Amino acid sequence: MSFAARALSRRAIRAPTRFHAKPRGFATELSEAAAPKGLEKYLAQDKDLQHHAAETSELWRKISFYVCVPAIATCVAWVYNTETEHAAHVEHIKHENGGVLPETPAYDYMNRRSKPFPWGPNTLFFNPHVRSYDQFSLS
Repeated sequence: MSFAARALSRRAIRAPTRFHAKPRGFATELSEAAAPKGLEKYLAQDKDLQHHAAETSELWRKISFYVCVPAIATCVAWVYNTETEHAAHVEHIKHENGGVLPETPAYDYMNRRSKPFPWGPNTLFFNPHVRSYDQFSLS
């Protein structure tokens, strides 16, 4: 007997007929008295959960507006003032040295390169307003 014929015969023997098959039910039936209590309990928990979610989202909205926004504004003001002072200091040094920055000392431990970068002689964060191009050399 072929595999397909054997499988088909097993299915026909094991399967209940469609007209006499009874739908499966739950192992335990829910009593009529317990059904409304369970539904009321679920709805009460859902209402409490929605109330808690509304309170929590309102709390985080207040934290965002009254704590984070002023903290960010304070940090922006501090960084702006610091960078303004630094730029003024650099301009003062340039003014003292005839409009150019003085050459920084070439210490042995600074800017050591054994091979060039793939993109050129300078780092990715090179700033020509602060450093000169000839300052970096391969050693």
